[in-house]
Amino acid sequence: MVSSTADASARLATLIAHSQRIVAFTGAGISTESGIPDFRSPGGIWSRMQPIDFRDFLSSADMRREAWRRKAVIDRDFQQAAPNRGHRALAALVKRGVMNAIITQNIDGLHQASGVPGDKVIELHGNGTYAACLDCGLRYELAPIMAAFTRDETLPECDACGGIIKSATISFGQSMPQAAMARAQAESVACDLFIVLGSSLVVYPAAGFPALAKRRGAKLVIINREATDQDVSADLVVHDEIGATLGEAVGVA
Repeated sequence: MVSSTADASARLATLIAHSQRIVAFTGAGISTESGIPDFRSPGGIWSRMQPIDFRDFLSSADMRREAWRRKAVIDRDFQQAAPNRGHRALAALVKRGVMNAIITQNIDGLHQASGVPGDKVIELHGNGTYAACLDCGLRYELAPIMAAFTRDETLPECDACGGIIKSATISFGQSMPQAAMARAQAESVACDLFIVLGSSLVVYPAAGFPALAKRRGAKLVIINREATDQDVSADLVVHDEIGATLGEAVGVA
């Protein structure tokens, strides 16, 4: 671990300069710097109430209503959030052509909002900025759904097939998206620098990607407020702010 943000940024800048195919892996820590709470942390929404299992969402209208009530609370934080310096630094690396993909555990859409093309963002837990039909996959914008639900708790149904509409996130008990997981694995294998940003690396199988990249010869950087179990194998570990560290290394204000 390095002793100062300046030292960390300088070492990270050197690693970036010597890399041609970089992959980032982002967790809640990069978004908390934009004001979005870490829902898994003490005091977060999942510590105060039992998560709704996907099977319960499917089988119970009451559970679907509760899910949409929670969605209304979460969206207040999403709507007030904007990409921060860390997001902008990643977008700059993508624009320069040296960052091939951003694998994210986040559902807030802030990477896309920072200017990263959607095809460069691999969303392991889905996206909370829109909804989709669980049967036919038709996409729905949230504003009209939330307006109707706020008025009288009307549950949305698909106009095309009558199916259940759900926020386009991966719920507890729901299968991980196979295509996204396969892409994330391929990018982890092919990269020469893997940068973890704001993830405690405890949620598997996603947390296995940094170790996979390291085994395949990539340099591994972990920037996270708290220590992780993978710090011991990293080439650079920084327990400091993501925006300041990465922004300085990339030259983004």
